Amino acid sequence: MAIHLFAGHMRRRAAVFGVCLFFFLFVAANGQAPPNEAGGSSKSCLWVVETTSNRLFLLGSLHVLKSEAYPLADVINQAYTASQRLIFETDLKAMVEPAIQAKMLALGVYPEDQNLFQHISEGTRKHLEAKLADLGLPVARFMRFKPWLLAVTLTTLELQRLGFNPLYGIDVYFFTKAAADEKEIGYLETVEYQLDLLGNMDTGDQRAFLDQTLKDLEISAQLAGDMMKFWQTGDTDKLYTLLFQSFEDYPNIKDRLLTRRNHDWLLKIEKMLAEPKKTLVIVGAGHLIGPEGLIVLLRQKGYAVKQL
Repeated sequence: MAIHLFAGHMRRRAAVFGVCLFFFLFVAANGQAPPNEAGGSSKSCLWVVETTSNRLFLLGSLHVLKSEAYPLADVINQAYTASQRLIFETDLKAMVEPAIQAKMLALGVYPEDQNLFQHISEGTRKHLEAKLADLGLPVARFMRFKPWLLAVTLTTLELQRLGFNPLYGIDVYFFTKAAADEKEIGYLETVEYQLDLLGNMDTGDQRAFLDQTLKDLEISAQLAGDMMKFWQTGDTDKLYTLLFQSFEDYPNIKDRLLTRRNHDWLLKIEKMLAEPKKTLVIVGAGHLIGPEGLIVLLRQKGYAVKQL
């Protein structure tokens, strides 16, 4: 019973690892991919969608990983080689443009006459101060951060402390490789749109997001380690449980960051399937798995989808 209760506690604490996608990519946009080497695994977070005239690969990404995640499984490298075109969530190289950085600051930082403590509870403040002390960071540095930006910043810093790095994220790896190989590259969304997803969250959702993040960080080593392990072995059931259990407490965030976007992307993927190009689509793993993920949505539309 104690083990069961602890496992449930772990699952309820996992939401932030499924939704902090933008900032991980933003931090990584100037990075270089790790070396490409051959690897092997019996299962992966890769699927193929087949029609009578085309094949499209769907690769679930983790936006931060450890270096030991490489080399990738052979089947992933083979899907890349077979693809003429790569589609990402957004344009990674655009994230370092001054206009985009200015927009992030506009959406994520309070004006000079306001500060974070005016917008969070006393309990959250104490929890935050303890976490920043643990990280060896001064509170003053983050006083004008809005809750959403502070949440993803803290998560990024914590994961990097644990040895995870956005430079090893699947998106950055294949974005850099595709550019070097001069493959066609496309995007499902603009960077501005992704910024709006987080920056224009309801104030209450932002506060809840920060509160949950601070709780998650108490057990981040276990959460992050399990997430990487389940991703590497293609254990989608366990990965889904880890990432989505706590979304029960955040229905608005789930709808905003995942469900609605999955339905939008489904239409775009169907158009790609109708085009005479073999394509590899790389999106956050949370968009592919579960009852509202793209794999189920494609199968409901009658497509043959197989995990590789």
